[in-house]
Amino acid sequence: MSVKHLKIIVKGKVHGVSFRVSTKAVADQLGVKGIIKNEPNGDVYIEAEGDDFSIPLFLDWCNEGPTGAVVSSVETYEAELKNYRNFEVLKRNL
Repeated sequence: MSVKHLKIIVKGKVHGVSFRVSTKAVADQLGVKGIIKNEPNGDVYIEAEGDDFSIPLFLDWCNEGPTGAVVSSVETYEAELKNYRNFEVLKRNL
């Protein structure tokens, strides 16, 4: 099974609804590694690494999000593997 690295941008009402924390829980369950952070423009930025089984399930989650989220679109871009060791919620740069 091959491992993919995706850059994911989630747009919509995704701030203030525990999107990052909920997404980390799902990533940990699926064995997806990477990072997630809020962007100043209201988007959520994710880098995710996983196999052919976990990545489609993770993307399904990103299109739904937690209760209270309203996802309008999800953009994905394949990129080079960074071999993340875990899935980490990054705090916004102040």
